[in-house]
Amino acid sequence: MRPARAALVSAALFSLALLGCSTQGADDTGGGAFATGEAPAPNPLRDAYFGDLHVHTRFSFDAYLFQTRTSPDDAYRFAKGEAIPHPSGQQLQLQSGAFDFQAVTDHGMYLGAMPAMDDTGSALYETTLGADLRGGGGFARAIQGLRSGEFAALPADAVDLAARTAWQEIIDAAEAHNDPGNFTTFVGYEYTTSSDDRGNLHRNVIFKGSNVPPKPFASTDSRNPEDLWRWLDGLREADIEGLAIPHNSNGSNGHMFKLETVGGEPLDATYADLRMRNEPLVEMTQVKGTSETHPLLSPNDEWGEFEIFPYRIATTLYSEPKGSYVREAYLNGLVLQETQGFNPFRFGVVGATDTHNSAGTPEEDNFHGKVGVGDGTGQGRGSVPLDEPTEDGERYAQNSFKYWGGSGLAGVWAEENTRDSIYEAFRRKETFATSGPRMRIRFFAGYGYADDLTSDPEMVAAAYDGGVPMGGDLVADEGRSPRFLVWAARDADSAPLQRLQMVKAWVEGGEPREQVADIACADGGVPSGEPLRCPDNGAAVDLTDCSISKDLGAAELSSLWTDPDFDATKHAVYYVRVLENPSCRWSTWDAIRAGVEPNPDMPSTIQERAWSSPIWYVPGG
Repeated sequence: MRPARAALVSAALFSLALLGCSTQGADDTGGGAFATGEAPAPNPLRDAYFGDLHVHTRFSFDAYLFQTRTSPDDAYRFAKGEAIPHPSGQQLQLQSGAFDFQAVTDHGMYLGAMPAMDDTGSALYETTLGADLRGGGGFARAIQGLRSGEFAALPADAVDLAARTAWQEIIDAAEAHNDPGNFTTFVGYEYTTSSDDRGNLHRNVIFKGSNVPPKPFASTDSRNPEDLWRWLDGLREADIEGLAIPHNSNGSNGHMFKLETVGGEPLDATYADLRMRNEPLVEMTQVKGTSETHPLLSPNDEWGEFEIFPYRIATTLYSEPKGSYVREAYLNGLVLQETQGFNPFRFGVVGATDTHNSAGTPEEDNFHGKVGVGDGTGQGRGSVPLDEPTEDGERYAQNSFKYWGGSGLAGVWAEENTRDSIYEAFRRKETFATSGPRMRIRFFAGYGYADDLTSDPEMVAAAYDGGVPMGGDLVADEGRSPRFLVWAARDADSAPLQRLQMVKAWVEGGEPREQVADIACADGGVPSGEPLRCPDNGAAVDLTDCSISKDLGAAELSSLWTDPDFDATKHAVYYVRVLENPSCRWSTWDAIRAGVEPNPDMPSTIQERAWSSPIWYVPGG
């Protein structure tokens, strides 16, 4: 029941090649690189590559407790298109073809400790905590052990040995599967920490090459992310290059983008430099919700309430939106830039899955949950009725899994599918995030773009030559208004595109301002009104079988846009959002497969989307 692909392929191949985009996604191998065979030559105009930078395997303490037993090797086999087992018994396999790159990012905290507690040859097997967990204590018992200090009291030598053994297996798997030009792996891990009020401050740490530290820096070394950045600085002096990517800022209870340091000190230029040197990217979307914005922060954005996860991570405590979302951080960064001369929130965006099954499945009709046996079935996720109502009369499981999103992926524009090329794309922030589909976005800004640029066969070359791509700074040019080139192409395995939007943030009279404007519409629509909006194109979803409107929407959308309210004297940030036509959400697919009506307490449809990294306008003087 996936949308037909053939009609799009012949029409889009020419334009994809013309625009420097890989055509690999138009066949069953998927992604931007060949699954096997000789590596393609580098493309100086860059291709789009897709991957996942947030994957947990058996070496993460929580994944192991969720009954995940698959390894880093299994995770890479999955990313390359193979099937691997889910803890609930089904097989996991990507339906849209292999990824182009991936990192395994198991928790650095007590890395490998859970498998060691199952190993009679480990000193951790003999511990009371180990016996309790083997006896069925599960995740709740582990959390109790973390809070009570039982984990900290485990034999240090045994904990260290478990971590080093797991870390070496993670490294070995990455090295074994790295195939320059065809499939790229990155050695990585998750730095897992939180505020005192349980706000999420987690980061994924990604290393550029084979030169990696002997052991991860974990929250057991320091709970302060600023110490992680200083550790990364120290590694860089030893020729070990890495970066950190914050995730789930939505669950940080206002701490991820707080306007003071962890210690409560005012932010300054030194802090901004330290953070941006080590955190050039942020995870915009994943299973535990999307962190773009929140209705309380962007009440005039009709599409702002997208896959909102309302809680602090691993709790049912509500998370404070202020200080937790990416768009507001962009705004606050501009205020700091104008008032104090520095900006600690100049990051690009990526998406990820955060799977704890060794296998992220961001396709809505192929979603298998996140936490092993905990949500491995429709009943466990709350999308399918229980066999019998609970004593309280509830027909569906009552948990936070209903807020899960079938998300997301990281997209990059790189010359070739290698560690060096993709990592450099991370560094220059020529990256984009998608909620799962492999949509492509190009975004440039410049001053001399010709009126016919969108139809120019050399469009991408001209855009690079005459401006800057996403992730860059556009410096003022004698007060001239810039032009913004935007292009997006659909994923042939997903719904057609409905609209292109420009999101602008700026400061007016010392106060942050934002606006969302539609700049290109499918089906011949023209943006109108204030702010600009496309007319409804009438795209619909049949909830009985998840079929979608066949003849509505676009394979590509583009625009050469000029900001009608541009002020050359003011800092501003611009980024692009592209929306598909509506399609079925994963919860509706679950219900259809089970032969039941969709859960009325869950959204039945979704408008999948992608976000570019921003371009920052920098006034002169």
